[in-house]
Amino acid sequence: MLTEKNYQKRLIDDKITQYLKLFGAISIEGPKWCGKTWTAKNHANSAVYLDDSASNFDNRAKAKMDVSLILTEEYPELIDEWGEVPEIWDAIRHRCDKDHIKGKYILTESTTLRKKEDEQKIHHSGAGRIDRMKMYSMSLYESHESSGNASLTAMFNQTQKNSQNPKVTLNDLAIYIVRGGWPENINTEEEFIHILPQSYLKAVLEFDINKDGIIRDYNKMYTLFKSLARNESTIVNNNTLIKDIENYTTNEDYQLSRNTLTDYLNVLTKLYLIENQEAFSFNLRSKNVVSKSSKRHFTDPSLACAALNITKDKLINDIKTFGLFFESLVERDLRIYIESLGGKLYHYRNNSNGLEIDAIVELPGGEYGAIEIKLGSNEIDSAKKSLNKFLTEVTVAPQFCCIVVGLWDAVVKDPETGFYIVPLTALKP
Repeated sequence: MLTEKNYQKRLIDDKITQYLKLFGAISIEGPKWCGKTWTAKNHANSAVYLDDSASNFDNRAKAKMDVSLILTEEYPELIDEWGEVPEIWDAIRHRCDKDHIKGKYILTESTTLRKKEDEQKIHHSGAGRIDRMKMYSMSLYESHESSGNASLTAMFNQTQKNSQNPKVTLNDLAIYIVRGGWPENINTEEEFIHILPQSYLKAVLEFDINKDGIIRDYNKMYTLFKSLARNESTIVNNNTLIKDIENYTTNEDYQLSRNTLTDYLNVLTKLYLIENQEAFSFNLRSKNVVSKSSKRHFTDPSLACAALNITKDKLINDIKTFGLFFESLVERDLRIYIESLGGKLYHYRNNSNGLEIDAIVELPGGEYGAIEIKLGSNEIDSAKKSLNKFLTEVTVAPQFCCIVVGLWDAVVKDPETGFYIVPLTALKP
């Protein structure tokens, strides 16, 4: 294996190991810098790199002339950033069809934003031969900043035990938000943690948004980034984004039409930079009053901070923004945890009475848990009221209800309601 010396195990590692036994190839997809290559190397016996660095020019040149020239190494063979030579996809799919050997190739990709002529070079989905799996930036459990004393699995099974957890300060939480879960930023000195996400944003605006050959306006995309950041962790439609941009932008040249907005949002989705937290609509007494709109998130809350030039100290001094970005941090981790269990993350909103539940985590079998997110312990009572109200609106009760709190140092099951109250820094799958 090509494992790096200081490699930190990721939750997706177990899935990769399992799926290499089931499929001829797997494709690990996600934002740049989230650790895809390092993780893929942890499972590969050889590697070919095709990214934009000069040292990989020969590999790209050979692959463009004849894909078979790079598919010659020991299995599992890592093909890093395969999208640079789109013909690789069908070539690997064909090889998997030919001999049915499992675990031959590991592909990685940071974008599905391609030129039209490159899109036309991919003729088959790869279904049944190549499995696609999504990877994110590091959760707090993966970066060893969550104790793991509270498990979603244990809560689903009603086996979660009460325990003390290390204390966390507002400063700690601000660091986790502004720094993000980028592996290269985990050990950065506190005063510099905002620099890497800002550099990431700059690279996206100057280069990545044009990878399909369409030149997009830097300033317009930046105004969209800022609008998405101002509306982080909220249900916001395209009309609201346009209005927000108009309210905050005096320069008409920076404003977006509806068609341009749709295109720009599509670009950010293809770069794996934004996530939609879909609405939960199962097991409800009346589906007519339930919002079907998704909550918008950046794939990592540090990108929202970078868009608004928010440092750790600025965040601490703006408690309202802190609360929204803390919710984003929690939901990033919940998405990673529930997807590692094969499940999905949702949210709930009743348009009739305004009731919102921040997160619904659902397992493949349909069992689900309802989760409220609060920055401070002073908000626990209001979270209890929301969860109790939710229980009257569903036909099938959740397996558990939970309140995830930022400033809290115990994992407890509330004796009055039976709801779990846990710190974010105790969670794991």
